[in-house]
Amino acid sequence: MSHLRLSEQTNQNILRHFTSCILCPRQCRVNRLAGERGYCGQTAQLRAARAALHMWEEPCISGAVGSGTVFFSGCNLRCVYCQNHDIALGETGREISVERLADIFLELQKKGAANINLVTPTHYIPLIAGALELARLGGLSLPVVYNCGGYESVEALKILDGLVDIYLPDLKYVSAELSVKYSHAVDYFEKAKPALAEMFRQSGPPEFYRPQEKTLLPSNPAAVYPADTPLLRRGMIVRHLVLPGQVRDSKKVLHYLHDAFGNDIYVSVMCQYTPLPHVTDISELNRRVTAEEYQRVVDYCLRLGMENVYIQEGEAAQESFIPPFDLSGL
Repeated sequence: MSHLRLSEQTNQNILRHFTSCILCPRQCRVNRLAGERGYCGQTAQLRAARAALHMWEEPCISGAVGSGTVFFSGCNLRCVYCQNHDIALGETGREISVERLADIFLELQKKGAANINLVTPTHYIPLIAGALELARLGGLSLPVVYNCGGYESVEALKILDGLVDIYLPDLKYVSAELSVKYSHAVDYFEKAKPALAEMFRQSGPPEFYRPQEKTLLPSNPAAVYPADTPLLRRGMIVRHLVLPGQVRDSKKVLHYLHDAFGNDIYVSVMCQYTPLPHVTDISELNRRVTAEEYQRVVDYCLRLGMENVYIQEGEAAQESFIPPFDLSGL
């Protein structure tokens, strides 16, 4: 354990964000510092469910060793089909201090992690920023990945400017009907657009390096991913999960991304949707995406002229890809 500690002044500056919380577009304005809970279900106390090397991200994020991933408890979306259902509801997790989180980052670096990967961090942004600043004082040199649902506040994201190197947001829907039905957020797309623009402003176009060489490469890595697969050093990858029966909306998502960012970002088109037990009463979600549906979405990427696209094989739709939220590494 390191001896890094936040000063009292810095700690108070962090905590002021929680007295009337507006860290996400829901603008709950609850006093999380006093123990009140907004939509995310969390107070001002950090909670996490797992910290470990994670192999199931995009190749340029996981690399050969794995991404140093911290899964935080709670969520400002809580999508009805979420594969991380238990932690999204905040039912799984352990309370940790900002100082302990900084130590976790350093421990993951010692294990050889390709980067530090913050999963569902939105409602903890000021605390995470404090932990990153401490960890850098302690020798953290890895790229930092902000892995989120895309429903973000531009003002909150500005707290992370200079601390996050790689943004890994979702863009789930264009349709307000789908976003309110599945993610309880009628304004999802309208809030995600400026949020993604801010993420791109901070990260810029992609920069890659090979782990053994540590030299920057052009923005298109090799199409084959061996042990020395190029890793992303800076940039943005936008994920889109294809849902059953929603090819039309998927095309709208991809069209927007190409119009807004061209080939200056990467897009990860995912077929891994898995109908878990908690969606059995939502008939249209109670099946996997067909190969034909997914291929139509991939073909649309090609027709748009999208050059930087990750696609998945069919076996990605398995529950085995969901990590155990067993408090490892905390």
